[in-house]
Amino acid sequence: MPPLSLMIKPASSLCNLSCEYCFYRDVSEHREHLGFGIMTEDTARVLIEKALLFADGQSVAFAFQGGEPTLAGKEFFKFFVDTVNELNRKHSRIYYSIQTNGTGIDNEWARFFARNKFLVGLSLDGDFDGNKFRKKPSGQNSFYQIVRAADILTKHSADFNILTVLTGYCAENGERIYKYFRSKGYKYLQFIPCLRPFDSNEQSELYMTNEQYADFLIKVFNLYVKDYVRDQYISIRQFDNWVRLFLGQRPEQCGVAGFCSHQFVSESNGNIYPCDFYCTDEYLLGNILETDFQKMANSETAKNFIKESLTVSEECKKCRYYPVCRAGGCKRTQQSENYCKAYKKFFSSCLPLFRVFAAEKPREKR
Repeated sequence: MPPLSLMIKPASSLCNLSCEYCFYRDVSEHREHLGFGIMTEDTARVLIEKALLFADGQSVAFAFQGGEPTLAGKEFFKFFVDTVNELNRKHSRIYYSIQTNGTGIDNEWARFFARNKFLVGLSLDGDFDGNKFRKKPSGQNSFYQIVRAADILTKHSADFNILTVLTGYCAENGERIYKYFRSKGYKYLQFIPCLRPFDSNEQSELYMTNEQYADFLIKVFNLYVKDYVRDQYISIRQFDNWVRLFLGQRPEQCGVAGFCSHQFVSESNGNIYPCDFYCTDEYLLGNILETDFQKMANSETAKNFIKESLTVSEECKKCRYYPVCRAGGCKRTQQSENYCKAYKKFFSSCLPLFRVFAAEKPREKR
């Protein structure tokens, strides 16, 4: 049985921020039920039990996301970890992670994350101006609360990555934002292209053009390489994965592989979907209270979801950059915007720099 990757939405689509680009709000609006409330302990216990049964002693990654997952409360997370410890009779290796806006992080949360080895994905879109779309319901920028959360996590030695939604504005200011993160000592970064809502062609400073994206990739990759050569390496997940492909290694990020992988996402009521971006009625695999992961993995819906991602256009197959670009990676990003021109411009400019990594020992990745 393969290792299991399970993303959990313990607070469903509930959130205490009103970010202008929230992709999960759009996902929720494309199904019958906008949200399912807070996950009960009974549902969590069944989910854990069946996840460990499916893993059959192999590793399990429990990733919590939202909405804002911390709204489920500290007691829920303590119950979850205690229940995993109780039910993990085959001694699967357990990995925990959580993606949070950080606004509720205090010393107790940070101690809990550190003690239980949670990798925290802290959402921050740059400096104050870069973070301007990540707003409180009052319209205020959430920047200072998030930076405070980073300080608290650092104080308690809780591991965290910075997750940045790459808007058009941030792409135009990529060098400044990268240097800001470097000045703060943030060593693990992810830049995630801002997604348009389903079936939208909206143009605004939220959504990158090909020109903006190419400019961001070229300028920030040059900084990434320079810091690597100076032995001041800062991990940028997308670049790390492209380097892995260049070196003939497998990427660890499904959005770079060029096709979808088998994983599960659980909504708070136990509904299971094949991907965080597609938690819609069309892709519902079943409910964990009524079935199990083995049956859902073998369902036609799950198989077709993977199959849909395997088609590669003739143009991509003929492209010299396909081995590292993989047709633009994630299919949801491709549905939002075709960044082929950006990738071609980036690889045309920067591919020679990839040779730097072939001559060096690989750095430890998280």
